[in-house]
Amino acid sequence: MSELLLVPIVFLTSCLTAIMGMGGGVLLIAVMPGLVPAAAILPLHAATQLASNSSRAVFGWREIDPGIIPAFVVGALVGAWLGSEIYQRLDMHWLPALIGLLILLFTWAPLPAVRGGGQFALLFLGFYQTGLGMLAGATGPVGAAVLLRRNTARDWLVVNTAVYMTLNHAIRVAAFVAIGFSFVSWWLLLGGMVAASIAGSWLGTRLRHRVPQLDFQRLFRWMVTLLALRMIAIPVLAL
Repeated sequence: MSELLLVPIVFLTSCLTAIMGMGGGVLLIAVMPGLVPAAAILPLHAATQLASNSSRAVFGWREIDPGIIPAFVVGALVGAWLGSEIYQRLDMHWLPALIGLLILLFTWAPLPAVRGGGQFALLFLGFYQTGLGMLAGATGPVGAAVLLRRNTARDWLVVNTAVYMTLNHAIRVAAFVAIGFSFVSWWLLLGGMVAASIAGSWLGTRLRHRVPQLDFQRLFRWMVTLLALRMIAIPVLAL
């Protein structure tokens, strides 16, 4: 029954992302260890975030920029192949700790310099987001750094972040299926999480223009840090 706690959590994180353009995916994956088995964390996260991001893109379809798609997809396919090869060699017991360490890295390490928002940057973004996403689920704000080079309007950023993350998660879901994960056995929980993610995206999209663009980065960093430390502690305490 503890798994069902993920349904309201997904709703809240999806609503947060629809309003602010970031943060929900990291928060979701940071609370999943202990609620579902380690081997199910990344596949279920990918499927839920696919629903969340695709619905957010649909709700804001007028802002979609098709020019970001081709290069991102090419990089994502290569990243998914490499990431899945590494994922299959991981010890599932230590997977939550690995995700926690990577989240700490993405949260506190200096953001790499991104030159331009052209096709090469999008190719790199697809490779990075999808490859590391196979191991960490959520991979930090590099995507925002790339898209900000193309357009700084909040609606454009929120919607097109949703577009490239939809592609990222769709390719990751396909990769998890290809290496043998069965989503069918998780259909009940996954159905609730998907419904909650779409509802959260719908509400967040309607609240976006009523919520000021607050600087919540500091609070968000410390909240994610505490959750990442919990992820690291879970396999250590289970020894």
